[in-house]
Amino acid sequence: MKKEKAKLSPEQRAELLSLLKSRFEKNRHRHQGLEWAPVQEKLEKNEEKLWSLYEMERTGGEPDVISGDQQTGEFIFYDCSAESPKGRRSVCYDREALESRKENKPQDSALGMAEDMGIEILTEEQYRHLQTVGSFDTKTSSWVKTPDEIRTLGGALFCDRRYDAVFVYHNGAESYYASRGFRGALRV
Repeated sequence: MKKEKAKLSPEQRAELLSLLKSRFEKNRHRHQGLEWAPVQEKLEKNEEKLWSLYEMERTGGEPDVISGDQQTGEFIFYDCSAESPKGRRSVCYDREALESRKENKPQDSALGMAEDMGIEILTEEQYRHLQTVGSFDTKTSSWVKTPDEIRTLGGALFCDRRYDAVFVYHNGAESYYASRGFRGALRV
């Protein structure tokens, strides 16, 4: 299901940058101490990352800057939609799980979609960090990067927030639900 990475039109670029700037300014608590101008400068120099952010937005992720990496000078975006992105739900964990289903296959897998979008699925640690800047997945859940030891045995991990706490669960990697998707991260 590999999507062809297309260049954004000048209109799409301008609209995306305006939307990201507005979200950045509205949610300063997510990235205290950072300013928009250096973020925009980096984005304008990287068409491929802009396309990935466009895909994150198109699928309902509402990406926003979560932090900056002082060592690399990169800015880190996470999906910040209140619930797991609508355009990325009803997917199993990875392509191996997708191929193992004999019937009632989902359209895609979380890791497959993330790869096609040029993003990384959140790790459990990143997911927990995201929950420190807001309350996410209070009605849905999101697949998270699963350790090889668990995936080798057929399982996969997902998280959600209930009772004002973050929970980590397991399921068969081939399972999929209308209320479970995945959140991504992108370094720019």
